[in-house]
Amino acid sequence: MTTDAFHVYDTTLRDGAQREGISYSVNDKLAVARLLDDLGVAFIEGGWPGAMPKDTEFFARAATELDLKHAQLVAFGATRKAGVAVEDDAQVQALLDSGAPVVTLVAKSDVRHVAEALRTTPEENLAMVRDTVAHLVANGRRVFLDCEHFFDGYQHDPDYGVALLKVAAEAGMSVGVLCDTNGGTLPSQIARIVTDVLERSGVRIGIHCQDDTACAVANTIAAVEAGATHVQCTANGYGERTGNADLFAVVGNLETKLDMRVLPEGKLTEMVRVSHALADIANLPPNTHQAYVGVSAFAHKAGLHASALKVNAELYNHMDPELVGNDMRILVTEMAGRASVELKGRELGIDLTGDNAVLGRVVERVKALESAGWTFEAADASFELLLRDEMAGEKRRHFAVESWRAIVEQRPDGTVVSEATVKVHAGGERIVSTGEGNGPVNALDNALRAGLSAAFPELAALELIDYKVRILDGVTGTDAVTRVLVGTTDGRHEWTTVGVHENVIAASWLALEDAVAYGLLKAGRPAETGALTD
Repeated sequence: MTTDAFHVYDTTLRDGAQREGISYSVNDKLAVARLLDDLGVAFIEGGWPGAMPKDTEFFARAATELDLKHAQLVAFGATRKAGVAVEDDAQVQALLDSGAPVVTLVAKSDVRHVAEALRTTPEENLAMVRDTVAHLVANGRRVFLDCEHFFDGYQHDPDYGVALLKVAAEAGMSVGVLCDTNGGTLPSQIARIVTDVLERSGVRIGIHCQDDTACAVANTIAAVEAGATHVQCTANGYGERTGNADLFAVVGNLETKLDMRVLPEGKLTEMVRVSHALADIANLPPNTHQAYVGVSAFAHKAGLHASALKVNAELYNHMDPELVGNDMRILVTEMAGRASVELKGRELGIDLTGDNAVLGRVVERVKALESAGWTFEAADASFELLLRDEMAGEKRRHFAVESWRAIVEQRPDGTVVSEATVKVHAGGERIVSTGEGNGPVNALDNALRAGLSAAFPELAALELIDYKVRILDGVTGTDAVTRVLVGTTDGRHEWTTVGVHENVIAASWLALEDAVAYGLLKAGRPAETGALTD
């Protein structure tokens, strides 16, 4: 922990794991914990030992396999059952057996839940909390208390939750966490209730918000401004229903807007890397439009923005993206003006300052192509090729395509085979090459690279990693114009190219051709001058 005065508490491994589509293995959980510790959070909630077999195994393995530098592991669980002595409650014993130095207990703070869900009395619920907190503290554990349904319960009875907090504090609780379990409370209500509860309870307060009204991050910040010193979040906002308060947005707001140092020195710049790595472990695509860490968080499309950014990057950025490990991006679209193209060129390492003729040609060409269905905002590689062509005044490539053909055959036994033939000119030679694949696009890719491999052996390292097809608006059915985006890697870099055509295979070929040409450019191969025409 950077300091005990303020806690960043992550519950990705429990609350975040309740998101639909996420299922962490124990190895996944260990990997997540290492990343969160590397980011510098103070507490990592590992799960519910004794109730979930994977969580029990996680804590057992964590004891020997995790070497945490910044965080403490937290075991989550419930208070003793009604009518059961705390020493005899197996679930409470499992919390101790986990070896976690910190335990977060969940308790009902809404009297309606006490009666209808726990089926006990308000007095017995208070005793359950008192006994369990005292027992865990006596056994050397630090205890946090998650007051479930606190805000809904407060609206019904503003005194019972406060009484619960006082009882828990008397028993040795460190932090009472107010939970907006149903996610229906708004920031102004959060601020008012947290202020009141702090004044009347006298205990240290934390906040845990669900995102059902899209206010989880705002509610968390409102609670901090009202005096909460413990925030519970999940990586990328993962969680049940619409999710939880996003760890990266909360930390970004606290550090850059409220000037609170809540991560160790130098760790804020790790947010993008950690966010995307955690998305990979969850087997979910990173949210491109996520605050602070999304690849589009500092992306600018309109020409008006670009004109201002050219003068001063702060004019349309709310902060320096490098502070959180992100970058500013300029999206070149039909909305682009010369300033957008100039800034994009600078981003790609090409200085177009003062070259108004090239800037004008690029702008007009982009607008014409985008009116026909092309898009370059997600295809930087195709745009860079276009830009270099306009700078040269001609199309430059490493090879010239004479023709290509793709055949898909269903054989009598039901198997489907794709074959392709490509005829190209490279290095002064005419090359005819064939290839097979699991589809016509794969077969074309294999044929093209096989034909060029003798002249350009570095193409062996290229691999297609993504392929997207979109039917463009205006025409429906099989006559529709299609746009294809192809993602490629050489093992070190990744790039995306685009192709548009009435024929989906032709559109794919255009994107493939650009992908190979850009790969050769990245490899340092100079393109032939004047070798090709449009």
